[in-house]
Amino acid sequence: MARQTDLSQLLDQIDPEADRIPRNLWLMQLLQWVRGDGDDPAQSAARVELLLDALQSRADRTAQIQRLWARTMADVDASIVLSDYGLPSRAAFVSELVDRLQRKWLPASPDTSDGGELFSQLFFHAKDPQWIDALPQHTVQRLATLLQLPDADTTPHSATHWEHAVAQAITFCTSQIRAIGFSPEVRARLSPQTLQANPFLHLAPDWEGVVSRWQQAQDCSAALQRYKACLDACRAAAQEVHAHLEENGVSVDLVFRLRQLRERVLRIRLLLDCLLDDPDRRRCAALVRQLCLYGQAQRSVRALVNANSSLLAAKVAERSSETGEHYITRNWDEYKTMLRHSAGGGAVLSLTTAMKFGVMALGLSAFWYGFWAGVAYAVSFVLIQLLHFTVATKQPAMTAPAMAAKLRDLQGAEGWNAFADEVEHLVRSQVASVIGNLALVVPCALALCAAWAGATGAALISEQEARYVLHSLDLRGPTLVFAAFTGVLLFASSMIAGWVENWFVLHRLDSAIAYSPRITAALGAARALRWARFLRTHVSGFAANISLGLMLGIVPVVLQFFAIGLDVRHVTLSAGQLSMALASLGTAALYQAEFWWAVAALPLIGALNIVSSFVLAFRVALRAHNVAVNDRRAVYRTIRYRLRHQPLRFFLPPQAPPAA
Repeated sequence: MARQTDLSQLLDQIDPEADRIPRNLWLMQLLQWVRGDGDDPAQSAARVELLLDALQSRADRTAQIQRLWARTMADVDASIVLSDYGLPSRAAFVSELVDRLQRKWLPASPDTSDGGELFSQLFFHAKDPQWIDALPQHTVQRLATLLQLPDADTTPHSATHWEHAVAQAITFCTSQIRAIGFSPEVRARLSPQTLQANPFLHLAPDWEGVVSRWQQAQDCSAALQRYKACLDACRAAAQEVHAHLEENGVSVDLVFRLRQLRERVLRIRLLLDCLLDDPDRRRCAALVRQLCLYGQAQRSVRALVNANSSLLAAKVAERSSETGEHYITRNWDEYKTMLRHSAGGGAVLSLTTAMKFGVMALGLSAFWYGFWAGVAYAVSFVLIQLLHFTVATKQPAMTAPAMAAKLRDLQGAEGWNAFADEVEHLVRSQVASVIGNLALVVPCALALCAAWAGATGAALISEQEARYVLHSLDLRGPTLVFAAFTGVLLFASSMIAGWVENWFVLHRLDSAIAYSPRITAALGAARALRWARFLRTHVSGFAANISLGLMLGIVPVVLQFFAIGLDVRHVTLSAGQLSMALASLGTAALYQAEFWWAVAALPLIGALNIVSSFVLAFRVALRAHNVAVNDRRAVYRTIRYRLRHQPLRFFLPPQAPPAA
């Protein structure tokens, strides 16, 4: 009874002659009454039936609602709602992102003639699609009868206002698809055969043929088939562009446009069903339900990022996997080579440790200390790359995409075992690289301290700095948290590397450097070609090393500015610092518990550096390659079995089979 009273009060407040704001507010109140608490869609559907019953017994209120609805439809353009609502409203990714953020953060005004904005204020609840879907067939037909308005245009078909709006919406979507298809970025990536056929050129005339026959109440089935075939050809052309992007680099804005094209093709198909094949208006109700879902997705920033960055994530993972293959050893010869390259990297990082203490001795402000420390790291990492040495902790973020790429081809137990073999190779490679780094960074750091003391008569670092090193590496402190955070930075550097290489390939900079007249005039044709090949080979490594070095130095300083006390702990650099602290304190440090707590932290720092970066990169690669959950679980079971029964295979390569 209370519901009936509430509805009666609501119907008594109808004022079809009111201005726009009161009318829109009344519609919002009516939808809120239908929605109720929003928990039970069936209850909301029953309330719609109750509303229709109440109007059937009160003819005056029915006429008022129809008048109010007519004025509202005169205020807004329903065809724009049907064609554009819920679809990306901007021509580029960044502008659409800004638009969605504004929608999330800024309140909406009921004083609007924008049909999409009014629709989003009316159907904002997450359960709205469910109660619309729960409406019985007879209720949908009664609603359609209540809200049906005659159209001002007189045609033999006697189209209603709704049908005219649907036809216009299809026209708008057709124009948008043509605009995307005619853009230079799309045309440049189409095959010669598709350019010659040019389905985008025929799309509008085909639709005009359908509309003309429909308005004249003639059979339009043949024209409709031509139009649908043209739509399919446009969508196939968009797939060609996707394939081109996968081979030649990904542009997020172009992916965004292709997504617009696909969504508009799907919207046209929904609208065609409502216009030409919906005698009971059930498809119209399904369209309204779909618009509600589109509106919820349109307000989601996460949905936009996921939808438009998935292909870029796949390409970044692919670029990283190409590099990561070089870091996986599979036999004793490769294992020994990894040890040698890692030892060289450890030797260079001992110099890096000394450079960091040198920057510290300058007494710079916090930012400039972090900046120049980052520069020292970056220079050292680039030098290691050019000398073909290896830094242990940089490998996991690169090898994880290589491992995930192999998961795409899993076929039963044989595929799972093959992948487990790759995991064994990877773990052994990481062990070899860590051992190689630490095997040389410690003696080289001690040798540097001895050489400095012999040349200057003073320790390379002061006793106070040495005590600080022991304290900062103490296992009982936040060292392990900092080590995991360092793994996050290692992962971020690999993503930056993949993005930069994708950008390099997308813009064909290697070809531009090799054949640009200005560059070849300055360098000579042969030298320009060598530079192009060199940069194409090393651009990913340069991006990873420079970004990692700068992040290791600058990010902790920036976080401290915001009172976030995160620091970095890199296993090789930490081992070098601890060695220099030991050289400064002398053998007396060997009898101090603080020193051994720092020593005990080193293997855990290395493990967290590796595991955190690998897990993050592996998860991104799994999502990029769409690996099935069942395959992942089967692989994990296989790896756990081997860890229990054959643990040594994760640390040493198997012996080579004897020669025949």
